[in-house]
Amino acid sequence: MDIGVLTVPLGDESLDDALDYLAGIGVDAVELGCGGFPGEDHLDREAVLDDERAHAALRETLDAHDLRVSALATHNNPLHPDGERADRADRELREAVRLADQLDVGTVTCFSGLPAGSPDGSVPNWITAPWPEEHAEALEFQWELAVDYWRDLAAHADDHGVDLAIEMHPNMLVYEPDGMLRLREATNDRVGANFDPSHLYWQGIDVTHAIRVLGREDAIHHVHAKDTKVYDEHARRKGVLDTTSYADTSERSWLFRSIGYGHDEAHWKDVVSALRMTGYEGALSIEHEDALTSSREGLEKAVDVLGRAVFETTPGDAYWAGGE
Repeated sequence: MDIGVLTVPLGDESLDDALDYLAGIGVDAVELGCGGFPGEDHLDREAVLDDERAHAALRETLDAHDLRVSALATHNNPLHPDGERADRADRELREAVRLADQLDVGTVTCFSGLPAGSPDGSVPNWITAPWPEEHAEALEFQWELAVDYWRDLAAHADDHGVDLAIEMHPNMLVYEPDGMLRLREATNDRVGANFDPSHLYWQGIDVTHAIRVLGREDAIHHVHAKDTKVYDEHARRKGVLDTTSYADTSERSWLFRSIGYGHDEAHWKDVVSALRMTGYEGALSIEHEDALTSSREGLEKAVDVLGRAVFETTPGDAYWAGGE
């Protein structure tokens, strides 16, 4: 497995400087934002799309630092009830798929998106309970829209030989493994997970079990290495559906943390082992969103922990399992 980094926290640096720094701390792969919430500081999608000279220049820059691209990232809401916002997100996704194909990058990371709860709604509506009954009806309405959209997008991705790796994220329609498998079954195998455990931890989902569930269906296309810490003194009072600002760190029920600061090294070794059991040998792309440390320190601490957790060789034959 490779240790990777989503380069967004280094967006104020040039791509060459960011890659030089990341290679120096032991990173093997990068995930480059090219639209949506990740922005496009290191990869201007529209400028590079269909430009073979720009493609060659990017490959040359990556090769100079002995790094590869694990995925292109364009996280946005293509199901947004605001038509202009949905169209922009859809264009970003479709162009990212085309660009990934042109760059020989096999994966685009993204969100499932989230519609409103009714045809005349204007705000995306995250349904978390089936009662009163109008909420269950709203959820089915959302799924009908989502399946229709993602079937078409999945066909587009298949035409280009690119996987769509959806991050299971609250305030999106797909936020846990059952929803991920439901969308995959309704579309095609190009649709799978960008497995980010940070959102699963605070929901109370067993992360290694979720890896096995998705892995049995070959539904893990990419992995974000990102930790979360639940702070029980707050969670006991207000639960984990916490709308407190991320900046108000001392009052939140949970925070995104650097690898090792939410769960210990032994846990991350279990995560890596579970991924290997499913056959995943791609990147563990570190996504730094820890408000308690700087980007560089958070990345370096995460690389340090993962460097002891990842396997660098392929398994040999189980010679001890044979007969005498």
